[in-house]
Amino acid sequence: MSSKHIADIRTEYRLAELDEKQTGSDPLLFFSRWFTEAEQAHVREVNAMTLATVDVHNQPHARIVLLKALDKSGFVFFSNYDSDKGHQLEAKSAAALVFFWPELERQVRIEGWVEKVSEAESDEYFQSRPEGSRIGAWASPQSRPISNRSEIEANYSKYAKQYGNNIPRPPFWGGFRVLPQRIEFWQGRSSRMHDRICFTLSNNGWNKVRLAP
Repeated sequence: MSSKHIADIRTEYRLAELDEKQTGSDPLLFFSRWFTEAEQAHVREVNAMTLATVDVHNQPHARIVLLKALDKSGFVFFSNYDSDKGHQLEAKSAAALVFFWPELERQVRIEGWVEKVSEAESDEYFQSRPEGSRIGAWASPQSRPISNRSEIEANYSKYAKQYGNNIPRPPFWGGFRVLPQRIEFWQGRSSRMHDRICFTLSNNGWNKVRLAP
């Protein structure tokens, strides 16, 4: 594929607009509204979000994870605490999230601090997962090199036999909550004149501004 062809790829956004009145004063409430609209629009993998972290050498890393809960404090996802992202968040508890819903021509960017959720929250969500996913949490030494696929398949068989239907949550697996300090809502508009409304958290609550596209 030539670089010229890639440069010619473009989409003209025309579906909607976004103004300050629409967003209200609470960005988490407005996010919930947009999330519901994305569900109703049958956005594929509506809860998929890019998670960006930084390691101890200030090298950034990004990957897709799934939002599994949203509460008044922030955005919750689950992972292996011994994974690369787990170690990165342990060392530097700052992260960024990005949601992109192309069907609605919308993007949401979130930046904030990260904390682990309670063990009770992790236990509750873990037990709600399909049996195979619970066994997989034990079987995979996430982010670590393995000799071949048969290694984790053997692990899977071992833990399936060991635990049967009574699969406990591994002590190295649980949830993280991103506590937002900045949330930006982006609505695509024609001629790249996009709408961007940004909230930042201060001691007095959320402050809202419009950003140039």
